[in-house]
Amino acid sequence: MKLKVYLAGEIHTNWREEIISGCKALDVEFTSPVTDHGSSDDCGVIIMGSEENKFWHDTKSAKLNAIRTRKAIDDADIVVVRFGEKYKQWNAAFDAGQAYALGKSLIVMHQGEHQHPLKEVDAAALAVVETPTQVSQILEYVLNGSLPK
Repeated sequence: MKLKVYLAGEIHTNWREEIISGCKALDVEFTSPVTDHGSSDDCGVIIMGSEENKFWHDTKSAKLNAIRTRKAIDDADIVVVRFGEKYKQWNAAFDAGQAYALGKSLIVMHQGEHQHPLKEVDAAALAVVETPTQVSQILEYVLNGSLPK
C-alpha cells in the first residue's frame, strides 16, 4: 500500500524534512505547499500582474496558492498539519478544516502549550502529536502495523 501525505502548515522550520527522512524506508509520496515565503506571497502578482493595493496583491497569491493546496489535499490519503511556535498559521487552520471537510485522515502537530487554542482543530484530528518522529511512527504503523522499537 502506498500513502500520499500532504504536509501543511508552518514553513519556518525543517519539520517536513524530519518526517520525510524518518519515512525513507516506507512507500510514501509527500507533497507540500510552496515553502519559499517570498514565492508563496508573490506568486499571484508575478504570474497575473502587479497590484498597487496590498489587499489585492495578497488576494491573488492566496487564491493561486489555494489551487495548489486544494489539489494536494484532495489527492492525499493523510494530511499532516503543523502549527509552529512563532507565527500564527491561519492557513494551517484552513488546511485542517479543508482536510476534515473532505474526510481525509488528519494528523495535527503542535506543542502542548497550544492545546487550548487549538482544541477544536485537535478534536477534528485522528491523531495529535508534538514531534515529527511521532508522525513518522504513525505512518510506519499505518503502512506496516509496526510499532517503534
